[in-house]
Amino acid sequence: MLYAGIDVAKDTLQVCLLGQTKQQKEFANSRNGHQQLVRWLKKQGGKAVFVGMEATGSYGEAVCDYLYEQQITVSVINPARIKAYAKSQLKRHKTDAIDAELIADFCRTQQPEAWSPPPVEAKELRALVRHLDDLKAQCQAEKNRLAAQPSSKTVVRDLQAHIRFLDAQIQRLEQAIREHIDQYPQLRQQHDLLNSIPGIGDTTSFHILAELGDLTRFQNVRQVVALAGLNPQLRRSGSSVDYTAGISRMGRYSLRAALYMPAMVAMRHNPILKAFAERLAQNGLKPKQVITAVMRKLLHLAYGVLKSKAPFNPHYLALCS
Repeated sequence: MLYAGIDVAKDTLQVCLLGQTKQQKEFANSRNGHQQLVRWLKKQGGKAVFVGMEATGSYGEAVCDYLYEQQITVSVINPARIKAYAKSQLKRHKTDAIDAELIADFCRTQQPEAWSPPPVEAKELRALVRHLDDLKAQCQAEKNRLAAQPSSKTVVRDLQAHIRFLDAQIQRLEQAIREHIDQYPQLRQQHDLLNSIPGIGDTTSFHILAELGDLTRFQNVRQVVALAGLNPQLRRSGSSVDYTAGISRMGRYSLRAALYMPAMVAMRHNPILKAFAERLAQNGLKPKQVITAVMRKLLHLAYGVLKSKAPFNPHYLALCS
């Protein structure tokens, strides 16, 4: 088995292939470059090549899809794992070539899990939801500029016009997301189940389905929480230094951001989470820690309703007592 690491950039793919010898080569991050990469890999090791790359967002999606289509095993690795591996190897320098070799060596020694593409409908939903986030961020930035009360009337008119345009785009995109979900019975069922949880509305269920996909594919809810970066992380040194436990943050930031306001709402209107938050506050947790715990608990409830295929039951606690 040969192991290849790919350092993905916008325009280039820096590749390192480890076998009996080390080989390095650069390809264009384009359809033609992807074809050349596959031909080179198959010439070196046929299908007995394990390819690894970091989860770098949209720049690596096309090459990842093409490698999978060509029946080459590929793994998409959390950058935090590569960073930690580099520290363990005492790496002091960082270049594209060094990063590619590090990823290849990580695959050789750690054997990360193989990647498979999400269903077409899930991939489209993720693209739509991330575009919605971008539009909302642009709209909020323009509103902030307008709130600063620029002295130029021309600037004010332009800002107001742009905000109206973005608001219209956001409304159309939200409708497009709903229509997309309605086209697929499983997505529609999952969306309805998530919306049955007090605190979770359309926007949050969009993000959960887009960023986490089918939650039932996870073996347990801890994997879901970890992917969102909401898993607790305790840091302690010796007996004299004791850091407050926080969360790992090694996950989907957009999902954590999408869960914050729903957690605030759930603490007031979701009977299970309201009691949970009150108990944590009585035990001395700070407000921020309580909110984080409620965000994590929302994911537990989301996993529960999707796994059981039963809507949220507000009387669950009473039934268990």
